[in-house]
Amino acid sequence: MFINGHGDRQVMARFSKLLFGTAGLPLSTPRRNTENGIRHLTELGLDGMELEFVHSVNIRPEKAPLIDAVRKEEGKTLTCHGQYYINLNSLEPAKVEASKQRILNAARIAHLAGAFSLVFHAAFYQKVEPKKVYANVKAGLKDIVATLQEEGNPIWVRPETTGKPTQFSGAEDLLRLSQEIEQVMPCIDFAHLHARTNGKVNTYEEFSRVLTQVEEALGREGLDQMHIHVSGINYGEKGEKNHLILEESDFRYRELLRALRDFKAKGMVICESPNIEEDALLLQKTYQQLG
Repeated sequence: MFINGHGDRQVMARFSKLLFGTAGLPLSTPRRNTENGIRHLTELGLDGMELEFVHSVNIRPEKAPLIDAVRKEEGKTLTCHGQYYINLNSLEPAKVEASKQRILNAARIAHLAGAFSLVFHAAFYQKVEPKKVYANVKAGLKDIVATLQEEGNPIWVRPETTGKPTQFSGAEDLLRLSQEIEQVMPCIDFAHLHARTNGKVNTYEEFSRVLTQVEEALGREGLDQMHIHVSGINYGEKGEKNHLILEESDFRYRELLRALRDFKAKGMVICESPNIEEDALLLQKTYQQLG
């Protein structure tokens, strides 16, 4: 049952369908900058993109509203990926605090730029008992959300399903956090789930099981406000190695899209393949053909 009242607070995005976009500027963007990237999405026929803050928050506060204006003008949807240098389970309190500040800084700029959702890798286990890791991540997320709510920032805070078992976490923990903390929802990276299980989570039935978990934990709202990552992926016994082009991987994206169609999922699918716009368009076209 959906218990934490997200719907009352989070009013930034209401989706009527599943949208498709790129992880960062399309590679074919002329005169590469964020505004031109958004405009180029229109030429490609894609719905949006993810702002990539993975190394640094690379948009200045005074420029962010200009990006939002272009986004609105072009009718596009933006998400954001926060920095890689985050570990809410660090053994060093200073690093935990720095991680929270990185998430907050990304959330502030992303919101100013019109992004509805901020995704990040929340933590590493570091041989700490899983229950303790969960508690540490939960405490960090509660602090982050409390600050955002004080600032009137309704952006979704999205810990991501990760590609290695050494990273926090799979879908179950993230769904539980989403039940327990306002303004938190998971980013479901299906390629990561495939990699962290060393080749499982790759059939219609398994994809459907994940979507059932989302609905059981978060209700219809969970399926109506999805932030999804998809790509081909290379993996081994220790999980993710690197992203691949979809057709050069074993990832059964057609079965995933069929499951998303059958569950009437809505929200944003971000493609993280190396050929980002080509595979984003492939996902979009394949999904539309299922109708």
